[in-house]
Amino acid sequence: MLMKMMEVESNWTLVTEFILVGFTTDPFLRIIFFVLFLASYILTLTGNLGLMSLIYLDSRLHTPMYFFVGSLSFLDIWYSSVYTPRILSDCVSKNNHMTLAGCTAQFFFSAGLTFTECFLLAFMAYDRFVAICNPLLYATAMPKKLCVQLVVGSYVVGFANSIVHTGNTFRLYFCGNNIINHYFCDVLPLVKMACDDTQVHELILKATIGCNLLVTTAIIVSSYIGIGAAIVRIRSATGRLKAFFTCSAHLVSVILFYGSILIMYSRANSQHTPSSDKANALFYTVVNPLVNPLIYSLRNKDVKAAFRKVWGKFLAQKRMALIYSLFKLDCRCKN
Repeated sequence: MLMKMMEVESNWTLVTEFILVGFTTDPFLRIIFFVLFLASYILTLTGNLGLMSLIYLDSRLHTPMYFFVGSLSFLDIWYSSVYTPRILSDCVSKNNHMTLAGCTAQFFFSAGLTFTECFLLAFMAYDRFVAICNPLLYATAMPKKLCVQLVVGSYVVGFANSIVHTGNTFRLYFCGNNIINHYFCDVLPLVKMACDDTQVHELILKATIGCNLLVTTAIIVSSYIGIGAAIVRIRSATGRLKAFFTCSAHLVSVILFYGSILIMYSRANSQHTPSSDKANALFYTVVNPLVNPLIYSLRNKDVKAAFRKVWGKFLAQKRMALIYSLFKLDCRCKN
């Protein structure tokens, strides 16, 4: 038996690079995908950077709630940058090869930022719980030091999980066919390429993802149960509506992010197809970072007021600069 295993292992051709299929091999469709993803990436960067700038410039937004919103925007910038530049490169390049080291790096940052966003969204739910249930003690219960610790803790826990997740995946031997029918190095297509036994890997994978989702989901669900109970106790309809809209943006963001991940990784292996996996993965890799700044700004009066204030100051400075330049020009003409 041992000799047979050694013989099989000796026949392995270990994979040192991968080929990403992407979304299509059709040259015309690749150009269309390039334009679409380039536009989405520009909008993602513009929207998240713009929201971060508004939060920084307007003192009225210097609250725990908007600190977490700004932190989410910062995270989404890096999150989308893990995937979209590679997608754009593959759309215009004939060489879709990715080295084992490059695949490992993308996998590590993808997993780390995904876990980080799970915990950040959970802590944002707790922040909304404190704001609605204890509005008078909100500033005391959520000091800046605690907010910073929660955000840093999200990154620490997220990348600690990523180390386990990455080490667990890339201890496997990949051999034979090196074509990944996906647009990034994800765990599901990689496991299919493994030549050795994956039972231990799958057990650790399920334990890691399961524990993190249970913890973060428990925080979110318990927070919203408390929020729901607090909203019911509010007597005025206006007060209940205001409390609901306070956490509605976060709730939509949670549903989009957690929903797409649960659909992706909770299905049986027989239900996974390359096309469905790519479509589901798009929601949490590309769509969610794009729509988050819209979710937190379109129906938010504070953000709209901050935008009008900053835009007004910008226009005033431009007018003053124009008047000053015309004044200098007039003085030179008179001289």
